[in-house]
Amino acid sequence: MKFKFLGMILLMLLPVLISGCAPEPTKTLKIAQQYGLAYAPLQIAEELQLIEKHLPGYRIEWVRMINTAGIREAMVSGDLDIGFMGIPPFLIGVDRGMEWKIFRALARTPVGLAYDTARITSLEDIGPNHKIALPQPGSIQHILLNMYIADRYPQGLDLENYLTTLSHPDGQMALESDTEIAAHFTSPPYLFEELSKDSIELMIDGEEAFGGPFTFIVGVVRGNFKDAEVIEGVNRAIEEAAELIQRHPGRAVEILAPVYELPESVLREYLEKEGMDFSSEVLGTQRFSDFMFDSGLLSGAISQEDVFYEKE
Repeated sequence: MKFKFLGMILLMLLPVLISGCAPEPTKTLKIAQQYGLAYAPLQIAEELQLIEKHLPGYRIEWVRMINTAGIREAMVSGDLDIGFMGIPPFLIGVDRGMEWKIFRALARTPVGLAYDTARITSLEDIGPNHKIALPQPGSIQHILLNMYIADRYPQGLDLENYLTTLSHPDGQMALESDTEIAAHFTSPPYLFEELSKDSIELMIDGEEAFGGPFTFIVGVVRGNFKDAEVIEGVNRAIEEAAELIQRHPGRAVEILAPVYELPESVLREYLEKEGMDFSSEVLGTQRFSDFMFDSGLLSGAISQEDVFYEKE
């Protein structure tokens, strides 16, 4: 009886003993993400602490920024280790001397220009009383708009003075309200939400403008970041999160619905839409680089060796 009682005590203390053996975080990894459904694997990784699982001994600090400019500034100042962004702003950073590298793709999602049909019918209708909202100059949305114009308007169509910088949530709110925003170049869930409104339609499809599939968001690491095991741990965590979305969508939307403030049924529909892809292969860097160089947005051609992270 005595031994049985002692055994019960040990069982009760076992979780405490195990937790006491777990290593305390001794290092900090700072990661930045932005807004949108493309970041769903990161949201799951954050909620389930998957990076901590694969990198015991690390404390993860998550920050959310409205565009890549903030990520770039934080990396320059040493306040950030990893950031997630579109390919064009990454290339602009490389062109300006930023020492950072792409280590994986995060997502390929639909991207497009939604417009208010009551106000305009084409880009040519954009005038002094109209604005096109996008995240920032040099964003992937900005470059796709330029690609579309270059293809459809060989004689030229200058809309630069009609662009305005807004976060995706603010852009959606402005397009759906009575404001000067007549069009919004955005991504899910904002694009899907906008297109569900009767008066809003899609004017430009991102892949059509680009000429094929491309990666929407890539993971970028500081160029002087030497710890390959950390990158591998982050990759494993993202892959685990992406697998959860693919194989267990019900569980995934339970986690994500409060984050995106959407009903689970709607969020699941969005995640299962055609074009939502969370694979790690990076597509489109050369095409973006060539177009941006030819357009004068880059001062020189960028070698693919200057783009991708390689384990030393």
